[in-house]
Amino acid sequence: MSEVVRLYRYKSLLSASRAISAQSLMTSLEVSRATLRRDIAKLRDQLHVPIEYNRELGGYQLAQDQSTSELPGLWFSQQEILALVTIQQLLEQLEPGLLGAKLKPLQARLAQLMTQHGLASQDIAKRIRIVHAGKRQGAAQSFELIAAATVAGQRLKIWHLNRQNGITTEREISPQRLVHYRDNWYLDAWCHLRDDVRSFSIDAISRLELLDEKAKEVTAKAIDQALGTGYGIFKGAPQGWAKLRFTPERARWVAGECWHPLQESVFEADGSYVLSFPYSDDRELVGDIMRFGADVQVLGPAALRTRVQKGLIAAVAGYV
Repeated sequence: MSEVVRLYRYKSLLSASRAISAQSLMTSLEVSRATLRRDIAKLRDQLHVPIEYNRELGGYQLAQDQSTSELPGLWFSQQEILALVTIQQLLEQLEPGLLGAKLKPLQARLAQLMTQHGLASQDIAKRIRIVHAGKRQGAAQSFELIAAATVAGQRLKIWHLNRQNGITTEREISPQRLVHYRDNWYLDAWCHLRDDVRSFSIDAISRLELLDEKAKEVTAKAIDQALGTGYGIFKGAPQGWAKLRFTPERARWVAGECWHPLQESVFEADGSYVLSFPYSDDRELVGDIMRFGADVQVLGPAALRTRVQKGLIAAVAGYV
């Protein structure tokens, strides 16, 4: 009898009785006392099976309310099975083609287990929908190589396009962490060309090479300090605090949103919502403000107010 089959049979035996003695378990499973102890330790410590020894009944039993809804070989409830498959579906839709192939064996196993528990795994795709807005397409092969280098701590040589000036620059970088922001992937890395921490849009990397050298390690605290607490994907030392006033109608939505970890807010007497937060680069911020149109007013600083004003005037000019 294989170990996997034997471990699964423990659950069957324990579920069929209020308590079962060690001798009965050894006889049924044809194992020694030493093997019995090892199996129970593994079930408890590694698979988190809630086995208890009941001294009054003189045998082992499952903890109360834990005798049903398990995964054979894995100790999951029906709700946990559903959660795992939901996560797989989310990953599949989050970045189609990048993780789906790697998760196929797990997906097939979970589908089988769900069927055993009366759950229709094929319905998961119909029950979950993720809407992508502003997602830029990147090469799956590039993403996998970048992810592998990041996890393995290996340096990369990349050719990265600066969309602001249209120039592609060759750089040697030490990947630190992957960031998924607004449906797009970014790479926080130590740039050996600039001798500082930088954030790179992965879809703007046109070419890359895996290097033999180990990556320079940068602490998470140092990365956060280098990238600062700016607004959105644009990081750096704060240049000012944006102060926005939203109309009472728009406030019903905006009041529940987090624009920045350090944001401050207050409702005014007429129901308007005033939101303040630091920013370092106003490019992304201006776009976010303008999408609210007449429902928002920039109270400060003056430079940000002027940028938004000019943007709105230019937009109107396009319709004259």
